[in-house]
Amino acid sequence: MRNKSNTSLEKAAAACIVLSGLLVSGSAKAQLTVDTLTGGINTITTAVPFLMIGPDARAGGMGDAGVASTPDPNSGHWNAAKFAFIKDTPLEKGKGSSRDVGFSMSYIPWLRSLVPDINLAYISGYKVLKGGRVTQTVAGSLRYFSLGDITFTDIVGNVTGNFNPNEFAVDFSYARMLSENWSGGLSLRYIYSNLTGGFVVDGNPSHAGRSVAADVSGYYRKETEMFNRDVMFAYGIAITNVGAKISYTQNADRDFIPINGRMGTSLLIKMDDFNKVMFLVDVNKLLVPTPPIYNSDGTIKKGYDPDRSIASGIMASFYDAPGGFSEELKEYNFSLGSEYWYDNQFAIRAGYFHEDATKGNRKYFTIGAGLKYHVFGLDFAYLIPTQQKHPLENTLRFTLVFDFGGLGAENSGTE
Repeated sequence: MRNKSNTSLEKAAAACIVLSGLLVSGSAKAQLTVDTLTGGINTITTAVPFLMIGPDARAGGMGDAGVASTPDPNSGHWNAAKFAFIKDTPLEKGKGSSRDVGFSMSYIPWLRSLVPDINLAYISGYKVLKGGRVTQTVAGSLRYFSLGDITFTDIVGNVTGNFNPNEFAVDFSYARMLSENWSGGLSLRYIYSNLTGGFVVDGNPSHAGRSVAADVSGYYRKETEMFNRDVMFAYGIAITNVGAKISYTQNADRDFIPINGRMGTSLLIKMDDFNKVMFLVDVNKLLVPTPPIYNSDGTIKKGYDPDRSIASGIMASFYDAPGGFSEELKEYNFSLGSEYWYDNQFAIRAGYFHEDATKGNRKYFTIGAGLKYHVFGLDFAYLIPTQQKHPLENTLRFTLVFDFGGLGAENSGTE
């Protein structure tokens, strides 16, 4: 039988991995000195990083590429503008479509190689609005992240209480056709993060963190013919989580939430009446300040002061890395993905995600599968890190999709 205190320590360690830098933003100055930063590792940390976890199994099977994929009920996380096209079935001219309403439920056991009870749940849905001269879609989602049960102790090890840290975000999205090939999207988000349950942290009473944020996104797609086959090119861009900073104690500095920029492209090819294949590329960057290098006395040696306004932090994120242009390039993450559909019913997916070793070192392959039958769909994804004993190894993602409009469709298309 495992020792209870050891389990608590493991949970605390996992929380530190997932939520590093949340509660004590000032500690970065002590860590990023000239003496300790000789290896060049300079990871960007933010509050509420759970907002950056890809919640659905479809994109999860494609290397977390999703900003330019074909629309599905989980488009709100990747690019809300895609919702404007969700009623149409790509490369299926003349067959019609009736995907007017749908929703999905996703579940991810998170960091199970470390602890047994950290989980992410995600529910999303959409409704195509009828009437009017342009297609409009509204959508919403709820994301809930639980870190399991954690035991709090004082400095001598006496138990002071137990608590289940948790975070959630509620979204509302609106997407609208701007032209035959263009669409735009806007999302509003309420964020709640309760990591301490009001317990005293470093002598200071703590409280839940709250914020409000917005996303803005665009999507373009064009059907054409190439090599005697019907194809569709798509491009997407999204700036997400633009919102107020968060703090957890009265005396702590407020921390940036993960303001993020994502752009990408995809190519969907109809091989014949039964086979389709899609290839995707995403590029992703956090739009928050990079930690500078500090001298031992706390003054900045290289880089810029990260204590900025939201707008200034977004702009500075493109030039503030203490290592210059070469370090800025390392702050871009890349996702490569592919998806194959047979008869619009069976899907196989694969992908790769790359993050530089000095910026978090997440490098992993993904595989996934999907099944679709009338109104019901099931997706599954599995993550394979390139390193052994990685915290993300054996990560599974599950998604159930319900497309109620598919009841009257003769032939439902790819998601």
